[in-house]
Amino acid sequence: MITKNLSLQHVLRPSQLEGKAPLILMLHGYGSDENDLFSFASELSKDYLIVSAKAPQQMLPYGNAWYDINFDAQGGKFTNDEQAIASRELISTFIDEIVKEYHADADNVTLLGFSQGAILSYAVALSYPEKVNKVVALSGYIHSSIYKSGYEDNDFSNLKIYASHGNVDQVIPVEWARKNKPFLDELGINNQYSEFPVGHGVNPDNFREFKEWLAS
Repeated sequence: MITKNLSLQHVLRPSQLEGKAPLILMLHGYGSDENDLFSFASELSKDYLIVSAKAPQQMLPYGNAWYDINFDAQGGKFTNDEQAIASRELISTFIDEIVKEYHADADNVTLLGFSQGAILSYAVALSYPEKVNKVVALSGYIHSSIYKSGYEDNDFSNLKIYASHGNVDQVIPVEWARKNKPFLDELGINNQYSEFPVGHGVNPDNFREFKEWLAS
């Protein structure tokens, strides 16, 4: 299938289904690109339409980002929230475009994000739960200041979230990720959180677990 000119550059793997297909939208991490998470595609059910997006901000000498990060910031605040919110809205629009242009099932949309992509997956799903059914958030954390105002009042009854983190993650401290489940529990969101003995990455056990979760 030839990719279309939509709001975000992307690669895709078409579904084997003839009708509207369930969608997995992949959102890569800081400094990566659309080909990174797409390596998972061959291991996922062929029923899925898989789209892997490229973040809008180009980095030098290579890679892309959804928003700037200031690694020298004090107190753990290093996110450019304005850029993150703009990317949140861009991803929301992109979901609508995929549903229309690639005939995806609007009632079966999964966001699969890693690191910065996981942070934005939370942001999109909690801001627009009517557009997202499942989230696989790998090595990310809750950053509620980039969520749409009034998100707490949204209907999350059809949203399910799987989150995982490496317990020796050197990029995003595992302590940040451990706040995810209590936050989601408070909102009444069906969620699962797991840790694995890795750094900032996904090991085979982690991959196997979220694949089983997706199929459940």
